[in-house]
Amino acid sequence: MASGFRSAPTNGYGRLRDHGSRGETGQTKHGLVSKGEGWFVLNLRDAVWRHVDGRGAVCLAADDFEGERQFEQLGVNPFVLGPGEPMSLYHWEADEEGFLVVSGEAVLIIEGEERHLRAWDFVHCPPNARHVIVGAARGPCLVIAIGARERDRLGFTVAEVAKRHGASVEEDTTDGGAAYAPIPRREPTAYREGWLPECRSSFPEISGGQSGA
Repeated sequence: MASGFRSAPTNGYGRLRDHGSRGETGQTKHGLVSKGEGWFVLNLRDAVWRHVDGRGAVCLAADDFEGERQFEQLGVNPFVLGPGEPMSLYHWEADEEGFLVVSGEAVLIIEGEERHLRAWDFVHCPPNARHVIVGAARGPCLVIAIGARERDRLGFTVAEVAKRHGASVEEDTTDGGAAYAPIPRREPTAYREGWLPECRSSFPEISGGQSGA
């Protein structure tokens, strides 16, 4: 889930911060973003996304791993990948990661092996496991990526099996900026219809995408 574009969180001056209060959301040209450090509820369709052809889309409701991170301890990124679109480059991280396929199909490349993934498959990546997920089949797949941030180190290694999917660096590196330099960057955008599977709710629509009042 790493991109190399992360910036370190702001820790203030060592004071214990109160996160029990309700946070806020703010409107931008591309959608809603969370503001402050309190709890919040934000619908993914109302949130800001990043997208570029060939690399899929990622929702920024919980984190912007290609920009300024929002959470200190946990990264959460919902990805929508079209057929053949890699989530990232083949890499390892020093912290644990988990991936849940919510809909569609994908290919997992992990430690040089390929595994087919379908809806509700869960992938656990222990620290230092080299991996990447690539969209497969005919339609988009939705994958929720979660990663810890205790050690916060990563590296990219050359892998022939990942190269076949356009998801490998040309030479080993621990510099995320250098690894992703040749690749088009995902740019901020609003949600586009069809990215997320349809679901029906019996609850009334809440304006602003935020509930919990």
